[in-house]
Amino acid sequence: MNRKERMIFRKNLYKKILKKKNDYYEVLVQLSNIYSILNFYKKALEIDKKIVELSPSDPIACYNLACDYSIIGDIKKSVKWLKNAINYGYDDFEYMENDPDLENLRKSGIFKCIFNKNN
Repeated sequence: MNRKERMIFRKNLYKKILKKKNDYYEVLVQLSNIYSILNFYKKALEIDKKIVELSPSDPIACYNLACDYSIIGDIKKSVKWLKNAINYGYDDFEYMENDPDLENLRKSGIFKCIFNKNN
């Protein structure tokens, strides 16, 4: 079984688990990661919204939502969730500067304003 087949197998398994328990946090996180790896960004976004509903002050969950919105080109929402992530304690600014998921946000020019404000 190659990597993609393993990802699809895991995706299907996690979806079955979520049918029985739709707020299973750890499974939601894994499913979001798989959707991102498989380039199903809108599906990852929907899962990450659910994760933030379950844990609204989790800086990693907010950061992932910021990345999702950046990937799909919704810069306004990406900014909102990146600010939330920082406010809740996300402080790996070096990673943010290089994260390919935030490329659209960095291109917008708004990222520098956020980054300079928090450094």
